[in-house]
Amino acid sequence: MPGHKRQPSIEFLELMGVVKENGNEQTSLPPLYTPLSYDYVLVAKTIDNQEREAFKKQTEYIEELEKKNLKVTKIIDDDLVFYGIQGPKAIFEKYRYLLKVSDACNWSSDQNAVPLSTRIRIIHFILNHTPIRSGEGLRDLMKMKVFEARFCLHEKKKQRELKECWARWTACLQGQPITAVRNYFGEKVALYFLWLGWYTYLLIPPAIIGVIVFLYGLAFFNSSPLIKEVCESDTVMCPLCDKGCKVWQLSDTCTYAKVSLLFDNNGTVLFAMFMAVWATLFLEFWKRHRASYVCEWKVSDWCEEEEELILEIVNNVNCEPKEYKHSYLRSTLVLICVTAMILVIIGLTHALVVFRVIAAVLLAEGSWEFLSKYSNSGAMMLGAVLHYLIITVMTRINRIVAMKLCELEKTRSFATTEKSFTVKMFTFQFFTYFSSLFYVAFFLGSWLCRWLKRRRIQKLQRKCAHCYLKDESQAKYGAELCDNCKLRDWLSNYRLNNVDSFSLFNEFLEMVIQFSFTTIFVAAFPLAPLLALINNIIEIRLDAIKMVTLERRMVPKKTNDIGVWTDVLEAIGVLAVIANGLVIGVSSDFIPRLVYRYRFGPCANGTATDIDCMVGYINNTLSVARMDDQSIGNEFSGSQMITSSGLNVSSCRYKDYRSNEDYSLTPQFWLILAVRFAFVILFEHVVVICKFIAAWFVPSAPMQVKNDRLFDKLKRLKEELSSFEV
Repeated sequence: MPGHKRQPSIEFLELMGVVKENGNEQTSLPPLYTPLSYDYVLVAKTIDNQEREAFKKQTEYIEELEKKNLKVTKIIDDDLVFYGIQGPKAIFEKYRYLLKVSDACNWSSDQNAVPLSTRIRIIHFILNHTPIRSGEGLRDLMKMKVFEARFCLHEKKKQRELKECWARWTACLQGQPITAVRNYFGEKVALYFLWLGWYTYLLIPPAIIGVIVFLYGLAFFNSSPLIKEVCESDTVMCPLCDKGCKVWQLSDTCTYAKVSLLFDNNGTVLFAMFMAVWATLFLEFWKRHRASYVCEWKVSDWCEEEEELILEIVNNVNCEPKEYKHSYLRSTLVLICVTAMILVIIGLTHALVVFRVIAAVLLAEGSWEFLSKYSNSGAMMLGAVLHYLIITVMTRINRIVAMKLCELEKTRSFATTEKSFTVKMFTFQFFTYFSSLFYVAFFLGSWLCRWLKRRRIQKLQRKCAHCYLKDESQAKYGAELCDNCKLRDWLSNYRLNNVDSFSLFNEFLEMVIQFSFTTIFVAAFPLAPLLALINNIIEIRLDAIKMVTLERRMVPKKTNDIGVWTDVLEAIGVLAVIANGLVIGVSSDFIPRLVYRYRFGPCANGTATDIDCMVGYINNTLSVARMDDQSIGNEFSGSQMITSSGLNVSSCRYKDYRSNEDYSLTPQFWLILAVRFAFVILFEHVVVICKFIAAWFVPSAPMQVKNDRLFDKLKRLKEELSSFEV
């Protein structure tokens, strides 16, 4: 009714420490602590007399926690000091109430107790927002080594259940218990595995089609007139350099021609178009798939900003929110720095290409006959090694630069910092991996396989090394800790591998980079989806085993989406259209073959012939250079025109469309160039239109999910109305 205000409920008064009894206000009982388990553990080194300042800060921080009614249990073991932290029920009930009355958040009415994952998240926030008198928080104290480690504890029962049904190799072909993962690790980790599982599942169609495209090229491997024309040719090709190089036989490239035809055939074009549309369908169906789980978890209307405000109030009822600020100067500086960093990465790529060219020349002119014979292969291998070193070094530099730029921005919250860091780090990594796009696509086609294999080996090595340390530690401490189960549990968690706020980011980055390989390079390597599928089946179990048994428990974080990664994936989908269109239209031989078939070949103008329409294509692409021409004769010495069999030739062939009389570009060259540009424009427009149609055709959420959300809101509004007091 107008003029009436909603009265605070008895439940809210109880949490604030006040109850009403017979019309009088009385102070409630002291806060109670949940008997389930400890919510968090801090670990510090035992401090001697020379480190009294660190001991003072350690004691002061623990006192600040106790002022907030956090129960702290101290246990000393040799050179380690453990602080078990347990939050009072009042804190969790206060959070539960504020979430219930929140506008953008939702709390299930049938959920009476606050789950441990939520308690851990609340205590984690309080610990990070509890400064000592000098203004230093827990992150500062960790950097100063006042505290050695911090972590939340694994729950043995649930950990064992997840290990049996999920985190084991024999479950590779089984589904994932996503809701159980969410209850244990929080929504953020659960949505990562949900996305990874969905990505892996939808890789099955492109993997099958990619194999079919590969087999299509393999079926015409030996019968193709293009292969026969190269392998059976006696054509003499011009030297590849000014000095030192000699003429060579076209048939020397027989193996290369066969391999090229496997990955550059007519089926590749249709497959590239399919993958561009597939990337859009994948994202649209992912939104539907995510919506089903998000609705089930009651976080559809979850708002990150309001969640942060609630946690701030729970931590300090007199808190003041951080205001939004924007500085055009800082944004300009960040943009300039990002641009400069990208230019540096591109410059390194150019240096890599120059290095390969110089290495090929030096190896060809060297005194070692073996290296001289395989100069191109040697230069390719050296380029691959240098490329790997550049990626390894730049990955570390990219991380440092991205963090510094985030500090320069002075973002409002950690969540904003995480989003900004994600965009910058991925951008740097994308250019680090893909600025040498064509080099990797055409000369390092098997690099992806080696990279994936190396990642698997590194993870298995870390796993084995850790298990060794784990067994050794148990042998050392097992006997003396048998009487103290609490300390034994804390020690076992302490010995696990450390996790931080960006542990999940690293997993996402690895998979999104792989997604980029799968979509952008599909025109050059149709088997990429198959390799990605095999990799992901292994990746899911590796990550599950790592998180459940080998690493400390991640702090459960709440969310209803994969965040900025959705925007990154959409950008990759657009880039995939552009890249595949350019690779097919500009770099591959698809357009020249198409023009020859219908304009210059034996089947041109619909002429019926009994021979293959591509017969004579290779010869058509080669121009003639005559030694009796002064402009050509001055370029090469007489010794360079002697074949390996000792025959002295007066002319040689080179790949180009030029006149044999004056070496001017032929009309066929300009026709092919025009068709190339027309194809790129047509390809991109057609695929983009298909992407928009697919995005419009597929609803972002199933109708059942929308109806469930509608009835849930109606139920909540009715419950609120029934509790309204006039």
